[in-house]
Amino acid sequence: MANNIRTKQALIIVAIVLLAGFLFTRPIKGLVKPKEEAAKPAAMADQTASPQLSLEEISSTAKNLISSASGKEITVLENTYKGASGTEKLAQAQKLAQKWEDLEQPAPSALYLEVVANGESSLANWLNAGNRFLKAFDNTQDSLLQPHMLQKANNAFTKALALDSTSLDAKTGLGITIVNGLGAPMQGIAMLRQVVEQDPKNLKANMNLGMFAIKSGQFDKAIVRFNNIISQIKATPDAYFYLATAYESLGQNKEAIDAYLNSKKLAANPTLSSFIDKKVAELKNKR
Repeated sequence: MANNIRTKQALIIVAIVLLAGFLFTRPIKGLVKPKEEAAKPAAMADQTASPQLSLEEISSTAKNLISSASGKEITVLENTYKGASGTEKLAQAQKLAQKWEDLEQPAPSALYLEVVANGESSLANWLNAGNRFLKAFDNTQDSLLQPHMLQKANNAFTKALALDSTSLDAKTGLGITIVNGLGAPMQGIAMLRQVVEQDPKNLKANMNLGMFAIKSGQFDKAIVRFNNIISQIKATPDAYFYLATAYESLGQNKEAIDAYLNSKKLAANPTLSSFIDKKVAELKNKR
């Protein structure tokens, strides 16, 4: 009986974690319909099943998500890009990457950054591409696009690490892609732990270790991790939110309420505030 309750509880927490990802990485309009599926590591690990989507396909899909005026601006930039060559083509790719980012469409933006990195292979360019691919992976609700973005991120960070084997940013990014399905999760965890050993205040690596602890049901470890992040690195709204989910999963409702309210205060997001108000009300009724 206890095991069944804990299993259900873990599933609820994973759903909350997925929602939290949208709360802090997407615009408010994206909160209306949160992700319906949790990450599927086993499926993502099978790269032969990962779709090979072209830049044209992804850009065309993204145009359906922006205004017609913005779409026309993109088309003009695309035509200039197609007619350019050499360094000018790379400069146009950079412009398109920034334009798509300004329009909050990280998938086509990442692909243009990949074009730049392929044309001018450098640590900075591959890190930029990898981080943008991870952002697209986190933000998309498209089950076909998600594994494609994760694989692209993995490739970008692999190339970045090949250029500089000491880069903690490259190790962190690569570790995140592995934890999310591109290899044995513990291999990715080991990479993230190596980063933290070298840089104890690395926010990105610490956050992902904490998130993995929640997803794997190690809530006590998650609490220690997020409390350390808040006190020693940076008190962010998402750190408090994940801390709250860990407390909630262990039935420590008072601590969960405090953490949720701190998240609400720091985020100052109307949609998040509404969500947290409902969560707090539910937890108070359980007392």
